[in-house]
Amino acid sequence: MTDVLIISGGNAEDLIGATLCQHLGGLRLAALPLVGPGRRYEGCVERILGPRTQMPSGGFPFNSLENLLADLRAGFLQEIVLQIRAAQLARREVRAIAVVGDAYALAVGVLASDWGRLPLFHLQPQISHYYWGGRSVWERLRQINQFAAEDYMFYERWMHRFVRAVYVRDKLSEQRAQQLGMHKARFVGSMAMDTLGPPERDLSGLLDGRKALVLLPGTRADVRFSLPLMLQSATLLPELQPLVAWAGDFTNVPLAEGWALDIRDEQTAIAHREGQQVWLLRGAFSAILHVGYVAIGTAGTANEQAAGMGIPVVAFPTPGPQYIYPNALRQSRLLGKALRLVEASPEAAAAAVRGFLLDPQAREEAVREGLERNGPRGAIPQIASEIAEVLSADKNRFPN
Repeated sequence: MTDVLIISGGNAEDLIGATLCQHLGGLRLAALPLVGPGRRYEGCVERILGPRTQMPSGGFPFNSLENLLADLRAGFLQEIVLQIRAAQLARREVRAIAVVGDAYALAVGVLASDWGRLPLFHLQPQISHYYWGGRSVWERLRQINQFAAEDYMFYERWMHRFVRAVYVRDKLSEQRAQQLGMHKARFVGSMAMDTLGPPERDLSGLLDGRKALVLLPGTRADVRFSLPLMLQSATLLPELQPLVAWAGDFTNVPLAEGWALDIRDEQTAIAHREGQQVWLLRGAFSAILHVGYVAIGTAGTANEQAAGMGIPVVAFPTPGPQYIYPNALRQSRLLGKALRLVEASPEAAAAAVRGFLLDPQAREEAVREGLERNGPRGAIPQIASEIAEVLSADKNRFPN
């Protein structure tokens, strides 16, 4: 018998789910990742269920027609059928379900819980009232494919009748949820910030007395466009030491023209051109954010975590699949003055970075809004405690 099945709907959601596992010590755990192979769960759970297929869109099929068609050709519909089947089979041998993600992930969780017969918890880290507060319905309808990602839609609210609790991403969203009748919704802290652990290593020796420019190209195919542009921006900012939070290995790293890559070890490489050095570091994301002063990012959760650490972020849109202009614009609304969205050119990105360096008031406002909109920590330990409490209360109903 598995104590808790964690269902998660994306890379960031996998990270939240894996962090939740760390706080559910002593329980038998399984995971059902709905986007990609769910490698973050390896070593955290006893079993990883489902087809675990990586779709071409990287989990963003509705960002564009091209993404959707690519996923359909890769077996997107068959993937959904297999995920639903895995959820239906799992409900025979689990005691509780924790869903991390959107309405689709919640629907899979409802099935896995046998329509609420098993305790079901919904962690909703995606929707925020900051995305659309102050915008008219007409402005929102102009980006209809983003509409359901910006508010709690009727079908998601209907499914909440089957859950024990709903955890939302910020206080403003809790107020919105309550207005919509979602009385089980609560804000108990930032799930994304809880996933950021202590620094993995000491990076002070890499800075050479300069402030750190954090480069966050993301984890998806956007890096082919964003990293070369970031390297070109770095050459225009010699007063800063660039550090790249790199998620992949060091084979086929996309570099700007004229740049070369020297690999030091499995965790460290240096991109260089005419005396300019940029460190590419694997497994050092938290360490980079702990020394960061300003960032250039084309990432989702990583940009938000940087802002939550008090690091102003400069962003530019990519051709996709993730950080296309509508998504970048949405994130700029979410982060407010903590993020400046500019055109995709090295000069524009460097100028925006320098603006944060030279304007103390702009930097102060960015730091304040970044902290306000992405904190405080403490959600995941609280959620884990509540799940464990429900399991303890129901232990007679669900014997081991």
